[in-house]
Amino acid sequence: MFILALAISIALGVMGQLGLKAGVLENIDNSKFIPHPYIISGLFFYAISAGFYIYALRNIPVSVAFPSVSLSYVAVAYLASIIWGEAFGWHQIVALGAIGFGVWMLFQYR
Repeated sequence: MFILALAISIALGVMGQLGLKAGVLENIDNSKFIPHPYIISGLFFYAISAGFYIYALRNIPVSVAFPSVSLSYVAVAYLASIIWGEAFGWHQIVALGAIGFGVWMLFQYR
């Protein structure tokens, strides 16, 4: 159950990051800070993500849980390449693969 809470936390964090990016891209008038609905939803997803993360910490050591959140980097980079056409070449694949491998190792030896 705690691993599921961590996975939900990571997924919600990804949604939060994508919401923030979408909001800044939509906010044409940068002279004023008027929160775009995507920015507000991104912050909302981050807040809910924190709740699931706190729940996961009840059973998962922080030395495993916190590095696991880096899986969100992998998801956000990949989704940003699909949604906004951001770079996703060999450099990203190798670096993000290393993150995935590192998290996998943490769960093998916890």
